[in-house]
Amino acid sequence: MHQPLPVWCCSVPPAAAKCADPAVRAGEAPRGTPARHVMGWHRRCPGGILMQHLSAVFLRRGATGHLRVLKALLWCCCLQVREWKNEGSKRYMCTGRPGWLTVSLRVGKYKKVHKNIMINLMDVLEVDSERRVVRVEPLVTMGQLTAYLNPMGWTIPVVPELDDLTVGGLIMGTGIESSSHIYGLFQHTCVAYELVLADGSLVRCSPTENSDLFYAVPWSCGTLGFLVAAEIKMIPAKKYVKIHYKPVRGLQNICEKFTEESKKKENNFVEGLVYSLDEAVIMTGVLTDEAEQSKINRIGNYYKPWFFKHVEKYLKADRTGIEYIPSRHYYHRHTRSIFWELQDIIPFGNNPVFRYLFGWMVPPKISLLKLTQGEAIRKLYEQHHVVQDMLVPMKSLEKSIQTFHVDLNVYPLWLCPFILPNNPGMVHPKGNETELYVDIGAYGEPKRKQFEARASMRQMEKFVRSVHGFQMLYADCYMTREEFWDMFDGSLYHKLREQMNCKDAFPEVYDKICKAARH
Repeated sequence: MHQPLPVWCCSVPPAAAKCADPAVRAGEAPRGTPARHVMGWHRRCPGGILMQHLSAVFLRRGATGHLRVLKALLWCCCLQVREWKNEGSKRYMCTGRPGWLTVSLRVGKYKKVHKNIMINLMDVLEVDSERRVVRVEPLVTMGQLTAYLNPMGWTIPVVPELDDLTVGGLIMGTGIESSSHIYGLFQHTCVAYELVLADGSLVRCSPTENSDLFYAVPWSCGTLGFLVAAEIKMIPAKKYVKIHYKPVRGLQNICEKFTEESKKKENNFVEGLVYSLDEAVIMTGVLTDEAEQSKINRIGNYYKPWFFKHVEKYLKADRTGIEYIPSRHYYHRHTRSIFWELQDIIPFGNNPVFRYLFGWMVPPKISLLKLTQGEAIRKLYEQHHVVQDMLVPMKSLEKSIQTFHVDLNVYPLWLCPFILPNNPGMVHPKGNETELYVDIGAYGEPKRKQFEARASMRQMEKFVRSVHGFQMLYADCYMTREEFWDMFDGSLYHKLREQMNCKDAFPEVYDKICKAARH
């Protein structure tokens, strides 16, 4: 049964009095809160004279600590939403973060015509060791979060690749990592969200509080409200990941071995790199504090070989291997080469001479590449380059790899297993039970003759729908609206949009991610 959403006026101090966080209600700041946040909060939330006045009021009253700053920032967000309402709600709302700053290779056209709400929240708010939960703002990145938690002896269960991926993007879209066969997608490691809704109210949701909203938020792409904070599970961190590399040949053998390792809970990490239709390296990892010094590989150092090239050496030598990789190096092992995208941008980037002299300069920020990309280059990439992640049931892995080979012929392919629980929301298994899925990532230039982006991707999308799979929404989507809602379950999503009066405030998720909405 749907739980009614509590609606309360987001103001200061009444907002803090009704906030679910006891520390906020008490006006207390966590130990070690940087003083810079007090003086700098107004720079993160534009609002002219009003914001300057708020800053003066807070400082005059002796407000210290990030939690008091957070109240002001939330007030600022709510005020912007109310300003939109006072203007007559003539346009949809969206976050004011520029489109070129996102990790997606495309830029949303809607940013130019929608009301931009500035939500520049980018800090770790609280580390609760007793509950094993970290509370963060939506623009906290994976690189930032691991650097913050690891020295404390903590990490999060699922650390999606690439340093610049944000918590907000991973919740409103999705995120995955080689530990997902145990913990699920990034959304499944979250225990609560805090959002500003279309009426300017602030609400907290969890599996036991406003549960419908909690399950509807992931994959909604900011079309139910503005995320302002999230609580994520933590697990103890260890110094190293012990990696076992195993080359496998023959497509059937690859799929059988990968499925077998993905089902083993004693493997903390499982990953596969497929280098051709019948050649792959399956990697399994275990967290450990002990390591053989001669086998430690600090793969994240700038002069080291790109990880996928390093892995390929085991395939070419046809031998297994064991290494100990420092945990944070492992979490971001594909960052330096942006998986294998950088080889198309800097073909000589893995050359030892280049790595030693200029490796510290790479990778270029994806946001910089988007910002400086001309129209001609953009169209060239669109027609001759693929960046896609398709999530399919593990039982369909062999057929899926064959389909990727025929329709795209892009290698390497990234294989990442994940458990998909039967929770409400847009993404869940077809049956009533938890099911093992796999993310197949294709990044690069298709080698298929006469490749045509639209026709080939529509064929891929049709196949993924046929096996009850899902397409990650950061990528180019060529589906019609009807096909999109055939792939995703929109029942809870549409019910909440109706119930919370979102239809006049936010576009439907399809209208934000379809090909026509991006350039």
